[in-house]
Amino acid sequence: MADDTTRGTASFISEMGVLKRVARTGWWFTGNKAPESVAEHSFRVGVIGSVLAMMEGADPARVALMCLFHDSQETRIGDIAHIGRKYIRAAPNGEVTADQVANAHPAVRTGVQGAVDEYEAGTTAEAIVARDADKLECLVQAVEYREQGYSLTQNWIDTSLASLKTPSAKALANAALSMDSLQWQKNFLP
Repeated sequence: MADDTTRGTASFISEMGVLKRVARTGWWFTGNKAPESVAEHSFRVGVIGSVLAMMEGADPARVALMCLFHDSQETRIGDIAHIGRKYIRAAPNGEVTADQVANAHPAVRTGVQGAVDEYEAGTTAEAIVARDADKLECLVQAVEYREQGYSLTQNWIDTSLASLKTPSAKALANAALSMDSLQWQKNFLP
């Protein structure tokens, strides 16, 4: 492996660490001054995506890969709240990704770019599941924030629920809306 692509790949890895410090800014509108980071969101999107893929008969590994990188561009453009997108013309995510991986190992360039492009196109079964995972994670996070006292989360719940495509995502959303976020403990505690 050439030294320049090793350094480029290491640089990409370092850049992805920035996502641990990029806040999901839309939650500020609910009064939440310390919302989840993009990295925290992406982790759970990956878990949800894997689960949904298993339920829907899609490739869980491919879905998880797309989920992992679906918001990676936010190291460069930040998390732009939906209301702000009306006023800002950001580069397409695929273009940002191409710059992010430009100096990385060729296999990394191809793999990351392919995952982002597939997610953005939204046409494969895996991309549809990955997009549902993103929306379902937002819905679950909104429910959790509502439980924490942030009462202005209903719009996030409604828009996320309305955008779900797969039967499994819709079923999981309905289940999440019918229970509290600590239900998992009640399954195991007497």
